[in-house]
Parts: sequence; C-alpha cells; structure tokens
Amino acid sequence: MQSRKTTDTIAAIATAMSSSGIGIVRISGSDAIAIADQIFRSKKKGKKLENVPSHTIHYGVIQDGEEVLDEVLAVVMRGPHSYTAEDTVEIDCHGGVLIMKKILETVIKYGARPAEPGEFTKRAFLNGRMDLSQAEAVMDLINSSNEYAMKSSVRQLKGSVSGKIRKLRENILYQIAFIESALDDPEHISLDGYEESLLKILQPMISETEQMVRSADNGRIVSEGVKTVILGKPNAGKSSLMNVLVGEERAIVTDIAGTTRDTLEEQIRLQGITLNVVDTAGIRETDDVVEKIGVNKAKMTADDADLIIYVVDGSCPLDENDAIIMELIRDRKAVVLLNKTDLDMVVSQEELEEKTGHPVIAISAKEETGIEELEKVIQGMFYEGKLDFNNEVIITNVRHKTALTDTLKSLKMVEQSIHDGMPEDFLTIDLMDAYEQLGSILGEAVEDDLVNEIFSRFCMGK
Repeated sequence: MQSRKTTDTIAAIATAMSSSGIGIVRISGSDAIAIADQIFRSKKKGKKLENVPSHTIHYGVIQDGEEVLDEVLAVVMRGPHSYTAEDTVEIDCHGGVLIMKKILETVIKYGARPAEPGEFTKRAFLNGRMDLSQAEAVMDLINSSNEYAMKSSVRQLKGSVSGKIRKLRENILYQIAFIESALDDPEHISLDGYEESLLKILQPMISETEQMVRSADNGRIVSEGVKTVILGKPNAGKSSLMNVLVGEERAIVTDIAGTTRDTLEEQIRLQGITLNVVDTAGIRETDDVVEKIGVNKAKMTADDADLIIYVVDGSCPLDENDAIIMELIRDRKAVVLLNKTDLDMVVSQEELEEKTGHPVIAISAKEETGIEELEKVIQGMFYEGKLDFNNEVIITNVRHKTALTDTLKSLKMVEQSIHDGMPEDFLTIDLMDAYEQLGSILGEAVEDDLVNEIFSRFCMGK
C-alpha cells in the first residue's frame, strides 16, 4: 500500500467553513510550490517560494492576474518533512468564507485539483508518513467528545497501538520463518522439541491479544461515551436530575406521577467523561396503556446500558415497584441516588445500600446538592477516576477489534494444533493468518476499497 505514491497536486480549505479570524487553504503535491508561486506575491520584491527554505513563513498577497484577493502568510513545508510527506504550502488568509473560497478557486485555476475528503491524511498513509491505525487516530482526535477520547487518540497517533501490533507481528513472523527454514533444511535446523517452545512463546502473545480485545469495551466507552439510563418510580425526581445534569430545562417536571411517558436522551460531560443519558418513564405497575409502553421501553433501555442511575424518592417508603427496579440493577454497574433530601426522609442510605448492594449518594435534585459527589463516583467507576492510561493500549476502533479477535482465534488454533500433534506446516497456516490480520490494522495488504472507505469519513481539508 505505502509504496504507491501520488504526484498530482491537491488543495482544500483546511479550516471550518465559517467566519473566523484566520482561514487556511492547504496545497499538497509535486507542484504545490510552483502553483503557489504563480499567485503569491511577496512583500519583498522578487522573492519566490521555490527559493525559500523549508518550514518558513512569508508575508505577501494572493493575486489572480492583477486582482489582489487578500493579504496572507504563506507557509512552505518541503517533503518529506510535512504532514503528507509531499511539498506543501498553506496559505493563511483572513477567515471569511467568501475569501477562502476565492483563494481555493484561484489555486485550482492555476493547476491544483480539489482534494477528496481525507485525502491529505490518505497521502500521509500512502507515503509512509503514518500507518493506517495512526491515520484513523487522526479522525478520532478530530471527533473527540471528551478528555479521555482525546488522550487516547493522541496516544494512538503517537503509535501506542501500532507499536504493540508491530512487536506481535515480528514475533509471529520469526516463528513462521523458523518453521519454514527447518522444513526446507532439516539437516541443519531441527524442530525437535520446538512445539513445547512455541507453546511458551504463544502464551504471552495470546494473553496480550486477549487484553487488547477486552480493552475494546472500555475503548467504546472512551470514544462513544457511557450509555447511561436513569431509572426510578414515577415522581422520584428523574427528570429533575436530568435537567440538573444537562444544565437546562429539557424534561418536563411536575408533581403529577407518570409525566414522562417515553425516553428522553441527552449527551453530557462529567469530569471529562461523556454520558449518553436517557431519562425513562417511571417504573410502576399501571393499567394505562401508553404509560405501560413507556415502562416496558425503560426496562429494555436499561438492559443495554453501561451505567444505571437509580433515583429513589427518600421521602416515600420503598414498595414493590422499588423491588422491581432493584432486581433490574442486580449485578449491573449502577449508582443509587437517595433524592429529595430537602424533605423529611423515611428511607436511609444504609437501608438502600443493604438492599441494592450499590453505592448510595444522598442528593437533592431540586436544590442541586450531591451532584459533585455523583460526578466523582461515576468517574471512579470508569477509568478509576484518573486521566491516565498508565501506558495501557486501549482499542477504540471496531475494525481493530475485529482484526484482533480474528488474530486471537488463529493463535488459539495454533495452540490447539500443537496439542493435537499436527505437523509443523499446519502451524504456519494459522500463524500467517494471525500475521496478516494484525497487518490489516496497520494498513498492510489492505484492499483499496477499504482504504477509500476509511478516508471518505474525514473532513475535506484533512
């Protein structure tokens, strides 16, 4: 993949298509500097960009013929020391949408073509500037919705995933080469006792791969957020809690039990964690057809949740409806909120902790007390409350998880073949499959259609 270099020159607006202080038009390719020289006029008379050193900035104007379009700064970066590993010029202009479009049109008029979505990063991949997992981390970084996702993406961009994958591939390739060499030259290379040695080598590889596959669940939470469902009886204060967490009146709050008939979804951030919060209908036995549908939907939503927040009205005794909810959260990741502490309480924290087996926090959604403690508890339940991955590789990409799962199957098949006493050449089949699956994460031996699909998800100027 990475040997197929491109030579045509592309251009795109690299900043958001909205009014701002600065806009950037990016040009990359073999003719990037020559094209820029046709439209850039330095304030220092006679200066040409083709003669300036790499990684320098130059003040001047962009002209289309005799028409001056804008005063700009031209940034020159010569390949391979640029984002795309190609000659690159970035024109920093004033950030009006019209002027950015006008400059881009001028760049295209003088020889560049419009870049496709993600084509700059695609070129970085094709030119060996980064592997495919790092390229995908660029997109994840752009789309980061919380601090954890951002930090994870930066680590992957620096090679945290590809480093692990490359080391695994090297170990596997060595075993393949050893077996093949021994089969080709049995007089000089012996396979006696090799199976036992290979088993010892396989064990840490299998464990490491299993760990990365397991981390994908945390990785999904890092990148997509925590699926959080608020459960409770009618009028327990679920909607009030939702409004406090969101910071605005999104849910209807009344003294009438059963006001919420359907689910209400919001995305919020707590202590750097993204919560995809769903406020559900109050759970209780009811003959109301519409409310019953809402109750059933609440139960189904809870089944798919990463976290359940169970809100209890502490001013009312527990009843059979609470028992239903407690059964729903048994053996689930949950936190219990003892709400309405601003009223006379008839339910204690100790009683709830004993009945639910989950941490209980006393709050008042009405007076917005106890919310900070809730945030700390949730943060502690995910990522141990620290913005530090302790050098642990977390898989956040579904494609990577699929490839690692297939790798794990192949490694375990090698292990099983050894136990079954299969010939050594059978072992190389599954070892090679594991090697190729890991290679697909890095972008080696990946079909063009998959590469195009991955980069088509990027924004135009990246």
